[in-house]
Formats: sequence, structure tokens, C-alpha cells
Amino acid sequence: MATVIAASATTAVDTAQPAQVIIKGFMFDPKALTAKVGETITWINQDEEPHTIRSDSGLFASAALDTGESFHFRFDKPGTYRFVCSIHPQMTGTIVILSK
Repeated sequence: MATVIAASATTAVDTAQPAQVIIKGFMFDPKALTAKVGETITWINQDEEPHTIRSDSGLFASAALDTGESFHFRFDKPGTYRFVCSIHPQMTGTIVILSK
């Protein structure tokens, strides 16, 4: 179960559930997500348009995802990771990875 923290617009992830970012309406939902080292984040495209996920540091990048396709990345180090859809650069998001 994910907990939404309205004040910071960040979603904290309960490790019992997979961490997901839904791509829909030309937005990432949630736009900001907090998880722990070792967790895998999954982005799922539910839009009718293709989208990509690319970190601003070059750490991870997906191919173009069509409707229903997903991209997974396992985070091994704590930090703040910003990402963007390289096709639609107005689409941005942030993953905060905390130490265990």
C-alpha cells in the first residue's frame, strides 16, 4: 500500500507492494516517489502515445514504451534521481532512494 504525503506531493512506498509510476495523460503519477535501496521501480505506460523514461544523469533509460508496456529499474544507491520523457520533455519526475 502506498501512502501519499500531500504536503510534499511525494508517495512513500510500502515495501510489501511493488513501486510503480503510471504514465497517463502526459504525466507521471506519482510525480515524486520515495523508496529504499534495493527496490525496483516500475513505470507503466497507460497513455495512447509512446513515452520514454530517462534519468537526467544517464543512469537509466528506456526505449519508447507503447501502451501497456513497462520499464523497470532497481536502485542500488541512495540519492535523488530525476527523470524525464525524452519525447515529451515537459513530463518530469523524481525518485528519492533512502538507505535501508
